[in-house]
Amino acid sequence: MAELSTGALHWMRLHSGFLDSPSGRAELPLTPRVKALLQLALLRRSWERAAPEDPGLPEVTGTVQRVWRDPGFPAQLAAEPRYAWQFRLAYGALAPAGLTDGPHPAVLAELAADGFPAPRRQSAFGSLETRYYADLAGLRHHLRSYRELYEAGRLARHGDHRPLADLDVCDVTHTVFHLTDFGFRTPGRGHPDAVLTGAALEHARDRVRRLTEETVRREEWDLTGKLVLAQHCLGLDPLRTPSGAAGLRMLAEVQSPGGAIPGRSAGDRADEAPTTVEFFRKAYQSTLVTALATLIVLHGRPGGADRADEPPAAVRGTR
Repeated sequence: MAELSTGALHWMRLHSGFLDSPSGRAELPLTPRVKALLQLALLRRSWERAAPEDPGLPEVTGTVQRVWRDPGFPAQLAAEPRYAWQFRLAYGALAPAGLTDGPHPAVLAELAADGFPAPRRQSAFGSLETRYYADLAGLRHHLRSYRELYEAGRLARHGDHRPLADLDVCDVTHTVFHLTDFGFRTPGRGHPDAVLTGAALEHARDRVRRLTEETVRREEWDLTGKLVLAQHCLGLDPLRTPSGAAGLRMLAEVQSPGGAIPGRSAGDRADEAPTTVEFFRKAYQSTLVTALATLIVLHGRPGGADRADEPPAAVRGTR
């Protein structure tokens, strides 16, 4: 997995600056580009927490700091009204520590003055994301507790009699990410509103394992990367679970020589040369997810503490 991680992080370091380049601004659609920059800031935050001495981090940090200082970026965040509130909240929450000369404090002040979206306007999953970023940004709020939001969501309400297809992978994985701080907080510990304990933790582990088996079978690279990280967040070791090891093996096998995961799935594989804009658009999401997942799995929880017992899984071929 170390080679898989090194390759994905190397590709992100080399290519993420394209998002803020003149050619990137000209050739990429605005809203996907803005979302990609927010995702890059999330990767940068995790990278700094997990491997602060990594030599690739300063270049990515430089890109994020440059964008966060741009006085024109808040207007780009608000260009698509459907996403404006959430984009602006994530922008304020993900500002690099110590960065004080950008417009993000003013954006957070505006959000606090405007108030939070009415609960009826957001799904439980969307409200959970709002709660996570509001807490990260230090905003005062009266949002529902993490437990209430989890119990209202699809993962908690997915009974044993219901088909697995009723679950949405992104809903499940992001629920897990926000409840465990992307794996930096052990499930059920270190938070006054701990949710994933006991039966709830075992329920989540079961659904995530089974979903991983399905996405590996369907060769869905992006979703598999998210589920591998979710396994880690739930205290499993994806190098030892059969589904996690198979997922990591699959990602290693499809990784390009330059480190990219060339699309969201086998059916979406990029045929273009690695230097084209179309290749970048297809590879960016899955490569970032792979970089984030492998970085946190390798470095995010010191000593592998609080792992659930799992039989070893063969991982030959995992790079």
